[in-house]
Amino acid sequence: MSANDSRGPAGRQNAATYDSPFMKACRREAVPHTPVWFMRQAGRSLPEYRKVREGTAMLESCMRPDLVTEITLQPVRRHNVDAAIYFSDIVVPLKAIGVDLDIKPGVGPVVENPIRTRADLAQLRDLTPDDVHYVTEAMGMLTAELGSTPLIGFAGAPFTLASYLVEGGPSRNHEHTKALMYGDPQLWADLLDRLAEITAAFLKVQIEAGASAVQLFDSWVGALSPADYRRSVMPASTKVFDAVASYGVPRIHFGVGTGELLGLMGEAGADVVGADWRVPVD
Repeated sequence: MSANDSRGPAGRQNAATYDSPFMKACRREAVPHTPVWFMRQAGRSLPEYRKVREGTAMLESCMRPDLVTEITLQPVRRHNVDAAIYFSDIVVPLKAIGVDLDIKPGVGPVVENPIRTRADLAQLRDLTPDDVHYVTEAMGMLTAELGSTPLIGFAGAPFTLASYLVEGGPSRNHEHTKALMYGDPQLWADLLDRLAEITAAFLKVQIEAGASAVQLFDSWVGALSPADYRRSVMPASTKVFDAVASYGVPRIHFGVGTGELLGLMGEAGADVVGADWRVPVD
């Protein structure tokens, strides 16, 4: 596990959070109690979240450092959890590089021009720190407020980003995604490789700004078999994890409905793999 070999307080990790229960657990060290944190923002479960989000669209909320800071801190204040999760959305880096998309209430991310051909890849330029300056600002505000409580950076994994881009929005069966993956494996590989570069750049911004750990969230990868995952998804996820390995911060990987994939998700380069409610912890 690379987190066990991390450079500790002398490296990228924040000295104030290094010995926290969450960080110790990530390194598989003895902890005073089992650390608890939210995999994603507390969201609709908190009345204070609903109040602060009133009249503000999701993507706008993710681009306002004041709101990001407030929402990230809410579950820490209310529940005294052992780590904060940066408030964001998986499509934020795509929006930041100019992809025409929006998050429709009650629907989810909707992409105006889905990616179906090689020419469509032109939508995906490189992400620079200036594209997400609000992330750097919010991270600075948060680390100042959190003190010894670790802050977990957050990004969507290449497969899930690809599924939204190819389908044009949420999908139950991912027909277009699988058609591209099986029908044009080279275009699929190039798409995921491009998304891996964008995602890695997004996580690097967060680590540079003070994130103590980072999480790669693969909402829809449970739609694939282990063989498809290994062949068509794992190389891109590995590229993301490898790109941030030198920082020495723990890398978390989580997917939904991924019981059959947990071993492979660990092989992709994660230090911590999340199991959803379908998988008994033991």
